[in-house]
Amino acid sequence: MPLLLGPFVRCRFSATLRVFWLVFAGFTCTGSEHATATLPAAFNDLLPHFLVEPEDNFIVKNKPVTLTCRSTPATQIYFKCNGEWVHQDDHLIERTIDPATALPIMQVTIDITRQQVEKIFGLDEYWCQCVAWSTTGTQKSQKAYIRIAYLRKNFEEEPQGKEVALDQEVLLRCHPPEGVPQAEVEWQRNEDVINPESDLNFFITTDHNLVIKKARLGDTGNYTCVAKNIVARRKSNSATVLVYAVSGAEDVALYVGMVAVALCLTLLLIVVVLVYRRKKEDLDADVADSSILTTGFQPMGIKPSKPGVWAPRPRRPPPHSKNSHLLTIQPDLTTTTTSYQGTLRSRHDGTGKFSMTNGPLLDPLPNGSHSLHNGKLNSDPAEFVSRLSTQTYFKTLPRDVANTSYGTFNFLGGRLTIPSTGISLLIPPEAIPRGKIYEIYLTVQRKEDLRLPLAGCQTLLSPVVSCGPPGVVLSRPVILSMDHCSDACLDNWAVRLKKQNYEGTWEDVLLMGEELVSEPYYCQLEAETCRLFTEQLGTLALVGESLHMGAAKRLRLVLFSDAYCSTLEYNIRVYCMDDTQDVFKEVMQMERQLGGRLIDEPHILLFKDSYHNLRLSIHDMPQAHWRSKLLAGYQEIPFYHIWNGSQRYLHCTFTLERLSLSTCELTCQLCVWQVEGEGQSFSLDFNIAKDTRAVDAEFLLMDSSATALAGPSAFQIPYLIRQKICSSLDAPCPNGADWRMLAQRLKLERHMSFFASKASPTSLILDLWEAQHFHSGNINQLATVMADIGKQEAMIFLVSDGEC
Repeated sequence: MPLLLGPFVRCRFSATLRVFWLVFAGFTCTGSEHATATLPAAFNDLLPHFLVEPEDNFIVKNKPVTLTCRSTPATQIYFKCNGEWVHQDDHLIERTIDPATALPIMQVTIDITRQQVEKIFGLDEYWCQCVAWSTTGTQKSQKAYIRIAYLRKNFEEEPQGKEVALDQEVLLRCHPPEGVPQAEVEWQRNEDVINPESDLNFFITTDHNLVIKKARLGDTGNYTCVAKNIVARRKSNSATVLVYAVSGAEDVALYVGMVAVALCLTLLLIVVVLVYRRKKEDLDADVADSSILTTGFQPMGIKPSKPGVWAPRPRRPPPHSKNSHLLTIQPDLTTTTTSYQGTLRSRHDGTGKFSMTNGPLLDPLPNGSHSLHNGKLNSDPAEFVSRLSTQTYFKTLPRDVANTSYGTFNFLGGRLTIPSTGISLLIPPEAIPRGKIYEIYLTVQRKEDLRLPLAGCQTLLSPVVSCGPPGVVLSRPVILSMDHCSDACLDNWAVRLKKQNYEGTWEDVLLMGEELVSEPYYCQLEAETCRLFTEQLGTLALVGESLHMGAAKRLRLVLFSDAYCSTLEYNIRVYCMDDTQDVFKEVMQMERQLGGRLIDEPHILLFKDSYHNLRLSIHDMPQAHWRSKLLAGYQEIPFYHIWNGSQRYLHCTFTLERLSLSTCELTCQLCVWQVEGEGQSFSLDFNIAKDTRAVDAEFLLMDSSATALAGPSAFQIPYLIRQKICSSLDAPCPNGADWRMLAQRLKLERHMSFFASKASPTSLILDLWEAQHFHSGNINQLATVMADIGKQEAMIFLVSDGEC
């Protein structure tokens, strides 16, 4: 159907559109088999010439590149890449008229993706050129080469520190990392870029070395070689250059200055000593004249008159005594009970304190260890329900969302768990303010559009988890637990916690190992699990950036086949997935729907950031009964699909063919390995006609535990006992028998500064213990630790059965 589209026409060809005609200025565009234009007779004897030719380009990360070709006059233009014609549906054609010459102009563009280039990885360079036709003949453009851009992490040679004399020449060597395109190099001194044009004393050679022509005292500093290209920016280790004076007038000035500084410091020290002595004499005189010394204080240690009963409260100094604030009371270290500094008062004195009565928290066991009473809170259900009816709560996600758990919680806290994923959210007591009730959800994201973007050497190490609603007010941190797939060696990684903001973009909120106690996030990275303390709910994920090629992420290799086979062909599917429970659960659910069966136990493979691909091959099949339909010797998954890909599991299928329907026994060796890296092998021996290997429940991970627990049932340590422990261990103790010893016994010393920054360090330690040991924790072990810490102060831990 003829269409007049004005001075600019764009044609897009599709397989479903067979023939259409575009009439404009005497030429036609058709889309059946090729794009042609009928030229006016005046132009029939002209060969096409190119106004724009495709140029060399680089693919950065996963962004495709666009190649453009423009010619006049031309009836057809098509691209050819690596000797093969590009399909007509992939061409985008634009037609215009040159207003100066009235010649028709045709422009064609195509997109080249990373996957297209990777298909010929290692075989040849990927190139494209365009061919233009006219009624007179054809013309070929120049070839454009497409390469995948990268920049390796390690410098081939780094600068070394030096000590040099004044006016001596200094040479600092630097050989940047390998990269495509080749990296540009700049030098920095103390983080400031060196510009040889503005300071002629510096010179950068063609092979990137830095020359200081004549060393000056001001040239002393830390020098860093910086390599950068369109992909990344790398910094070498800093080299310290120290410039010292050969001797002369400058030396004399330096020595005179040093002597002057020493004299000033000596005079200042004398003044400080004199002032200190004067104040000390005045202080001693004030204390001697005071009546405090005659007020009859008792010894400072407090000993109970009998077990479970505290001694009477001693008298306090008269409130109006002059200088009463100057007295420091030292503890009696010979006693076996709690010692105090400052004003004396009994432990249970004051509003809100729990009374200490007979009824041991720690009962001795025959082997000398201790058992912890697991008590319950006394509360009237009717009173509790009436109180809750007056509270406010948040309406959140729909209750039929898959892979989601939710519950309603108050100040007593609770726990949310997504079964079979390793993902849980611990809401400690008092995390929700009293008087508030929140409906909280926990979900694992599986939609591709929620996968966060990855750059450079970054890789996703955990599931993308959402907990909310965002913006709720928390009085103290909750703990989010989720699996990760790194090798858990922080020397190999820069691990970052990313959070999705309200606009949907991802931002860094935490760098592992450089946590600030003032920030609302803190993380403990265990061998396979991440425990995240957070005071803000939202969508979170762990991303790792490898620091060198030794960094590795764990892949779980799982084999499935068809549970029933009635044809000659038989398929074995090999899944390569991140070693986290949520991905394994997703694959298991998918295979159950496909009717697949697990044919061997999963294997773990450490996949390194070495840019090498993953290869899979099958061997040692009985040739008389089976053959592989794979044409090549192996299958290969590109490195970038595993390291940078948004899909957390990939799979390859081996199609085998049995020579007879009566053949049912299959034995073979299936190997999976990273080129120049680690590998795993599966020895298979089974009958394909008999489903004798039923999928083990251990691998199905059918976790039937409750998804939401509220109040005391969510915790192993009873609420009142927890309060007693916190009040006993939060206060610093001179002999160290406080929360610091508890952290040490539980191997949490690395987090001392984080615990110390909170109002109750003990409560954070117990929160982390609860998160780690909910399913497998032995409360008697914790009781033994508590007994070891407080065995000389056992009276602190006395609590009656009725209180629990």
